[in-house]
Amino acid sequence: MVKERARILVVGGGYVGMYTALRLQRKLKQELRRGDVEITVVTPDPYMTYQPFLPEAAAGSISPRHVVVPLRRVLDHCTVIIGEATAIDHAKRTATLTTLATEEEGTGARQLTYDELVLAPGSISRTLPIPGLADHAIGFKTVEEAIGLRNHVIEQMDIASSTRDPAIRDAALTFVFVGGGYAGVEALGELEDMARYTARYYHNVQPEDMKWILVEASDRILPEVGAEMGRYTVTELRRRNIDVRLNTRLESCADRIAVLSDGARFPTRTVVWTAGVKPHPILAASDLPLTDRGRLKCTAELTIEGVTHAWAAGDAAAVPDVTADEPGKETAPNAQHAVRQAKVLGDNIAHALKGEPLETYSHKYVGSVASLGLHKGVAHVYGRKLKGYPAWFMHRVYHLSRVPTFNRKARVLAEWTLSGLFKREIVSLGSLEHPRAEFELAAGGKPPHDPTNDPKGSS
Repeated sequence: MVKERARILVVGGGYVGMYTALRLQRKLKQELRRGDVEITVVTPDPYMTYQPFLPEAAAGSISPRHVVVPLRRVLDHCTVIIGEATAIDHAKRTATLTTLATEEEGTGARQLTYDELVLAPGSISRTLPIPGLADHAIGFKTVEEAIGLRNHVIEQMDIASSTRDPAIRDAALTFVFVGGGYAGVEALGELEDMARYTARYYHNVQPEDMKWILVEASDRILPEVGAEMGRYTVTELRRRNIDVRLNTRLESCADRIAVLSDGARFPTRTVVWTAGVKPHPILAASDLPLTDRGRLKCTAELTIEGVTHAWAAGDAAAVPDVTADEPGKETAPNAQHAVRQAKVLGDNIAHALKGEPLETYSHKYVGSVASLGLHKGVAHVYGRKLKGYPAWFMHRVYHLSRVPTFNRKARVLAEWTLSGLFKREIVSLGSLEHPRAEFELAAGGKPPHDPTNDPKGSS
């Protein structure tokens, strides 16, 4: 029995936000029905993106709509507000929100009061002041970016196939990926695999005409799968004629020329930035305690240290790793921990409302899997190292088991089955990003989008 009426505010609709709200729906079913509890979820998007599937969505193996989970469908006992929390005053238990209607209303941001706060906004791309980066690069954190990148790669192949200018052709067929973590390596592996397959349908574009370059500032890639599997991945990528440059940084991509710290220069129309993430700005706009790296100081029970009625997990939270041998170590900010933390977080909020003792989050990291394209991958799970087809198969099985809802599991499995029976789709739908272009031209407006004049290369 909940002691008094509780208003729970969940900031963020990603892994932690969605799974926590889902858990609370189940644990507090009777209280929600009686009106003793209300749960509000504030999120910039009406869906949760299952990010491990973004590379496969970019490669066309999974439809974009199956990579996302509609929040209103799964959180049917919560109030979902599409907007952003711009400030939090936990001392007063208020959050400042802007919504899609804020600008049109002209009344300014709204204030939302709460009793319990779950802060799970995730992270944003960590960028550096590199000349040309903001003008020409594309990230790889959202489903829109993944599909935009797929369209862009095929569009560049169309440009290369139709131009008579060798310089334009060379730049169109040069693809630079910055960052050797999961996002960069998997995106590069899947897209190179897709582009190599697509080239068979072009009379004048061969796989060897394309340059794929991976730039990593450290001396290894995929640190999560271990040093040995990381070295294997480098060897595998280089065997596919992918230029892997370790201990190298991107110094400029101004004027569509990627300049690297080792002196190399590549005219290119494609720069994909996946070099890390940083805490969401809402953390700094709150009165909650932060670590030196800008993450929320948390306890092993997933409460925010030093304050009451505030909780956090996932990328935004520095959670002590109670399974680690060395003191002071924190859990890694990855999906494996986020999903499990959300379960404990939801349970602990229910325990707190009912006056029950809290649980400690304890999960030993079991390993990692990564896809390098169709039937190719690496894995380091429970001390066992796998590569090639077994690792790729384990990658698919693991993530199929993790993707939320039976609906999504069934749809993804059906798509994989169909893609195994039929040929890949190689269509670029770049016009989706400019749906009014043709009508504007017909109505006497500006001419339709020309990808050759777009400073971002339609990405």
